[in-house]
Amino acid sequence: MRIAIANDMFMAVEALRRVVVKVPDYKLAWVAYDGVEAVNKCADDTPDLILMDVLMPSMDGVEATRQIMSQSPCAIVMVTASVNRYAAKVFEAMGYGALDAVNTPAFGDDGLLNKIATIARLIGKSSHRRSPPLHRLKSLPPLIVIGASTGGPKALTTILSQFPPDFPAAVVIVQHVDVEFVTGFATWLNEQIPMPVQLAIADALPQSGKILLAGTNLHLVMRPDLTLGYDKEPLNFSSRPSVDVFFSSVAKNWTGHGVAVLLTGMGQDGAQGLKRLRQAGWHTIAQDRKTCIVYGMPKVAVELGAVVEVLPVEAIASACIKYLPSGLR
Repeated sequence: MRIAIANDMFMAVEALRRVVVKVPDYKLAWVAYDGVEAVNKCADDTPDLILMDVLMPSMDGVEATRQIMSQSPCAIVMVTASVNRYAAKVFEAMGYGALDAVNTPAFGDDGLLNKIATIARLIGKSSHRRSPPLHRLKSLPPLIVIGASTGGPKALTTILSQFPPDFPAAVVIVQHVDVEFVTGFATWLNEQIPMPVQLAIADALPQSGKILLAGTNLHLVMRPDLTLGYDKEPLNFSSRPSVDVFFSSVAKNWTGHGVAVLLTGMGQDGAQGLKRLRQAGWHTIAQDRKTCIVYGMPKVAVELGAVVEVLPVEAIASACIKYLPSGLR
């Protein structure tokens, strides 16, 4: 895999270069010292991956990402001294197509290698396909996946407020909301419900007692190793992130027990994915017409035969709990 570095700090460039050259399959494509140079070099020689600094002179990494993704797109990981400090810029860059973000590695820090390996698998440049470790398969929590659009925030609080903070299942949500507002949405949810809510980051693994929320305008996906990631494909889906894409990836890869819920929303996103989950043995639930703000997505799912139960929103949480393994209720 050919990897480029865009960073104006010599020490950071050297730290990143040392990470890249540790793996024989990785080759350093080029180095750019500001955003303008990165855009121009990418146009002339598009690499497989760019490690893009957030703050640079002439043009910062956010604008460089925007231009690259519109002119000569490739995988981009944002690199910054502090992801938390510059979260707003990181999420802005993800809105333009950056896949992930990482703190600038210190010398001897191999954490970035795992991130690069994940990106390599995502873009098909990995030399091998990683499978879930055996111990992970034995200890999978029950998984509840939820898709929602118009009217979703209120429906979600109704359901999630009924789960206790030590809820023995993992929850992953795809809510149609622009990346500009998703961080605020996660904060708002945390104030409304007992369970902790976090934005799903690349390599996250669903865990009992935690809610993960799709956090970019890319599609949230579950990978074969059961971790979560983001993918810009398929490009022709109007909903980004797409409930269908996420549900379908879960149906393909998750090997444990699961309940899938499709809530209020316009259009048909999620219906096909819900059907795949039902065919894979999941218990599938759709919100009923009476309690939906827009009875679009659930209606299509019902018509497709994707739904086991149609329930008012107030009854969905208890139905999810009912279908947990008996020893966990």
